[in-house]
Amino acid sequence: MVYNTGAWSRILAFSSFLYLVTTQDVPTPPSSYPHDYPGKPSGDFGPQWQKYFKVNDKLPNVTFPITQSYAGNLPVNRAGHPNDTLFFWGFEKSPGSLSAPLTTSNGQPWGIWLNGGPGSSSLYGLLFENGPININPDYSASSNNHSWNKLADYFWVDQPVGVGYATADETGYAPDEDQIGKDFMGFLSNLVKVFPSLAQRPLQLTGESYAGQYIPYILKAYFDMPKPPVKITNILIGDGTYTTGQVFELAPSLSVLETYPQIIGYDVDVYNYFKEQNKLCKFDINLTYPQHGLIPDPGIIYPTQRNFSLSMKVDRFNFASSLKRRSVEPEISLAKREAARQEWKREVIDQGNGTINPWYGCFLINMYTDYAYNYTFPWNITTPPVFDVSVHVYLKVLELKFSKVYNIPDALNPEENLDASVFLNNPRVRTALHAPTVKDWQLSIDFPFGTNPYDPSPEAINFFNALATNATKKNVGIHLISGNNDALVAHFGTEVAIQNTTFGGIQGFTRQPSTPWNTSDGKFAAVVHQERGWTYALFYDAGHMIPRNKPLAAYEFFRDFVLGKGNIGTVTSPKPGITTVVGGEDPKLKGVIRGADPIYYGSGATQSTYVFPAATRAAWKKVNNAYQPTGSP
Repeated sequence: MVYNTGAWSRILAFSSFLYLVTTQDVPTPPSSYPHDYPGKPSGDFGPQWQKYFKVNDKLPNVTFPITQSYAGNLPVNRAGHPNDTLFFWGFEKSPGSLSAPLTTSNGQPWGIWLNGGPGSSSLYGLLFENGPININPDYSASSNNHSWNKLADYFWVDQPVGVGYATADETGYAPDEDQIGKDFMGFLSNLVKVFPSLAQRPLQLTGESYAGQYIPYILKAYFDMPKPPVKITNILIGDGTYTTGQVFELAPSLSVLETYPQIIGYDVDVYNYFKEQNKLCKFDINLTYPQHGLIPDPGIIYPTQRNFSLSMKVDRFNFASSLKRRSVEPEISLAKREAARQEWKREVIDQGNGTINPWYGCFLINMYTDYAYNYTFPWNITTPPVFDVSVHVYLKVLELKFSKVYNIPDALNPEENLDASVFLNNPRVRTALHAPTVKDWQLSIDFPFGTNPYDPSPEAINFFNALATNATKKNVGIHLISGNNDALVAHFGTEVAIQNTTFGGIQGFTRQPSTPWNTSDGKFAAVVHQERGWTYALFYDAGHMIPRNKPLAAYEFFRDFVLGKGNIGTVTSPKPGITTVVGGEDPKLKGVIRGADPIYYGSGATQSTYVFPAATRAAWKKVNNAYQPTGSP
């Protein structure tokens, strides 16, 4: 089987600039429906369905012990669409912990994990991030010592309808995020019938990437219900896309270059040019603690050196797909490449005259990724992959040039093989999981919103204030976390979102996050900050998929700060006029934290690393001396 690196990346994040599909001749989405396996009960859902959903068969390559699990499809209860279902695979923390009736001894937390896309399966998270089974690049399986079901009964849920092993009829796909929220509540109402204890046990709703859009809308639907089917006590969103693309993807560009100046080869002239462009594009957002006044959303300034129709500019998805590049041919010699770099500097920097770049406009992330692909080792030795083009396609705008926006120091080509399709489409696995037989599992689909090629819903940030008010009123903890190596959904955008939200009667945090948190092995893992029911963490040396990149840190953070009452980073006022932060504050950890020096590259696995010369790095520090943790990998 040929592994599609583009498909892999779609689980991570599709911003409004990268979720790119054509709007012409969009095909009718396929119909699908659950399969009835032997022993299916009749009538309404109830505990008798546990036996049907129980995973009894031995799974291929799973030669290690795993806890009892349950899997299958449950309806979302949408009128007129009986085949609209979500697919779940849930694992017990301990024998009987999920199936037992509610008692004072088993009223323990439980959790749900959602991946993003939009249109990507959460089984990817189960098999490559925080689930008990890890599928290796050679398609073997191994145990995950940091699976989150070691901490709580945990479910990985394919949603919206039609995604992964979830099903939908051709007219039943979700038209918008509000419907996705309602569908999820319908699914939960059936899940708690099968596992009655879950109705009263505290639910931790967690996910990453485009779940930054899903989870707030699900929480909105939850708050709108007078009698919701579950009891949500915490949400956790990693590298979430809850703001506009300008905020989470474009505005952080300068801070990304300050985190990893390797992208531009530590070139001070190039950095100063991006600094100027950042200001011209009004991305120089000033965060204060506390924040005074709403931070306006920066607009989008398009290129002027290319012709695009008005409709193309309105539809940012197709606009970004049409960005063309003035790329240096990958076959040219290093000497010619350096000459081309100097020519680029003369053309772009010397002749810029304080104006916005006419070729890129304010799409700065496209500009620096192009620069890295053309001029910066080891990214400039990467050969762009070739993709098949169909009628219904998303274009690899960044992947063609700089495929590792999700984890900057990873320059592997081809990428590490993370392919779950062989395992999940194995007939033995399909039968064991009671999965549909009318469709094969796919990592992602292009049509989670049916014939609409993109999400028509407002970004979740638009109702964050209302969400925060309800969360405070109903004691729901909010946890927003970011990976320091993520360039596509960078942490600066999350910090802007927090400072633009009023919770506990105050806008944003009153202190800038700067408290270090170490894992149990004594290593610095993250900056953690907590105020008024909101928690923020910036994970060092982690990319977009924090549980995969830093499994111990993600596991212990979830244990200590979501399930537990960890107080590191908590702002307290022991006396009037006196404010302290548990764990202290380290000024060096405020703002940008420099990434590690090595950039690793190879074919499918790390075969070598590259560190720029010491003199180059020392010269950079005279320009930007952002803190770099000691002993960084």
